[in-house]
Amino acid sequence: MVMEDSNDQVEARLDKLERARKMGINPYPYAFPVTHTATRLNQEGDALVASGQELAAAGRLVAIRRQGKAAFCHLKDDHVRFQIYLREDEVGPEAFQQFDLLDLGDFMGVRGVMMRTKTGELTLRVKSWQMLAKALRPLPVAKVEQTEEGAKVHEGLKDTEFRYRHRGVDLAASEDAAGVFIKRTKIIHALRNYLVSEGFMEVETPVLQVLYGGAAATPFTSRHKALDLPLYLRISDELYLKRLVAGGFNRVFEIGKDFRNEGIDRSHNPEFTMVEFYQAYADYTDMMRHMENIWAACAMAAHGSLTLTYQHTTIDLTPPWKRMTMEEALRELGGIDFPRLKDDEVKTLLKHHDWDDAQEYSRGMAMAHLFQEICETKLIQPTFITDFPEETTPLCKAHRDKPGLVERFEPYIAGWEIGNAYSELNDPLVQRQLFEQQAARRSKGDQEAHPYDREFVRTMEYGMPPMGGAGIGVDRMVMLLTNSYSIRDVIFFPTMRPEPQDKT
Repeated sequence: MVMEDSNDQVEARLDKLERARKMGINPYPYAFPVTHTATRLNQEGDALVASGQELAAAGRLVAIRRQGKAAFCHLKDDHVRFQIYLREDEVGPEAFQQFDLLDLGDFMGVRGVMMRTKTGELTLRVKSWQMLAKALRPLPVAKVEQTEEGAKVHEGLKDTEFRYRHRGVDLAASEDAAGVFIKRTKIIHALRNYLVSEGFMEVETPVLQVLYGGAAATPFTSRHKALDLPLYLRISDELYLKRLVAGGFNRVFEIGKDFRNEGIDRSHNPEFTMVEFYQAYADYTDMMRHMENIWAACAMAAHGSLTLTYQHTTIDLTPPWKRMTMEEALRELGGIDFPRLKDDEVKTLLKHHDWDDAQEYSRGMAMAHLFQEICETKLIQPTFITDFPEETTPLCKAHRDKPGLVERFEPYIAGWEIGNAYSELNDPLVQRQLFEQQAARRSKGDQEAHPYDREFVRTMEYGMPPMGGAGIGVDRMVMLLTNSYSIRDVIFFPTMRPEPQDKT
C-alpha cells in the first residue's frame, strides 16, 4: 500500500505494519483495559511501588532510549508523561524483538509494576506490552536541550497553518498548545460556576433563527427545506434570553456559539463562543460587578493570580476596574472635547479616521467611531467605557441623567473590547420606535442595522421587568488569560480555507 504523499519514513512505517500483521499482531485492537492513568501513576507512585500490584497503562510513545537488551521509554497519556522500562528477560525474546516494530507516535499498552530507578525516577517495569495503534506518519519531533536549569523542550511544529488545519497533530506534538486548551476548559468551568453560584440558570436558545438580532452584524443565511423558510445562524443570544426573563426566569445565562459573516483576523473568527447573562431588577452597574468578578474567577482558575502578562504587558485584573465615559475617554486619550465640536469639525475629524463615506452621518455614530479609532488601543488596564450615544444600540435604556446617551458599557483590556452590557430597554413603545429607526437605516443600505423583531416587541407588550444584561467574548478572554496572540490559538478548529486538492 502506498499513501498519496508517502516518503521514506512513511514507507518504513507501512513496512513495519505489514510485518506486524504477518506475525499475527493486530496493530489496531478494539480496546485495552487500563487500570491506572499517567496522572495516577505519578500521584500514587510510591504507594504503588510499595504495594507491588500489577497494573495496566497506555499512551503514545514519545521517547525511546535503548540500552542493549533493555529500553527506557516515555509514554504520554492525556498529555501527562510516564516512564516505562522493558527488559528482554522479563517480556520475553519474542516480545522484545517485536518492540522494534514500534515507532515514535505509536500507541501502546503496558502491564507491569511500579519501581524507582537508580536516579529515583518513578517507572513502570513492563511485564507485557501490546501495540494499540500504528502511526503511519511521524509526528514533528520536539528537540530537547539540556541547560543548567534542566531539560528545555523546543516544539517541533512551527507551521501555524498546518497547526490550525491539523489540530490533532498539533496537540499531540505540542505541550504548549495542549496547555492552552486545558486552561480554556478551566476558564469556562469557572465562568459557569460563578454564574450558577449567583443564582443564574443555564439555558439553551435557538441557533437557527427566523430573524437574527441582538447585535450589529451580518448573519450567515440558510433555508429550511420542509418549511421553505429562510433561516439565520444567530449573531447573539440576547432577544431569546430576554424572553425568558419576561417569562419569569429572573436570572439566565447561555454559553454557546454565535456566528457573524464578517472578516477574519487575529481577534475575529466567524464562529465564536459567547456567554450572555441577564438579571431581572438589575441595571448596568450590577453588570459591572459581575464582569469584574467573572474575570477574577477565570484568571484564578487559569493561573492562580489576578495579575497576568499579555504580549509582554503586565495587566492587573483586581476589582474595582477604572470607569470612564466615552466622552472622557475621547478627551483624556484623544485630546478631543467632543461636546464642544460643531458638526463640520466632527466631519473633518472623520475624514482622517477611516469613516465610511457611504454611511449616513449621525453625531452619535461619529462619536463612537472616533472613540474606536483613537482610544481603544490605548485602554490597556481593565477599564469600563460607559454612556454610549443612543444611536449605537436600539436595545438599551436611555441614560437616566444624560439626554442623547444610553446606559451601556464596554469593558476593555489590552486594547480590546472584551464584552458589552446594558441597562436593558423594557418599554415596548420605545422599543418599537427604535426598531423603526433601525428599519429606516436598513432601507438606506445599512446592512448591519437591527431588523425589526415584531415577536420580541409583542413579548415586551405582555410585560418585561427591568433588567441588566451582559455578554463576554469567551475566545478573547481565553486569549488574554493564556497569553495567546491569535484567536486561532484558542479555538480547536478555527475557520480555514480548504487545503489545495493535491495535499492530504
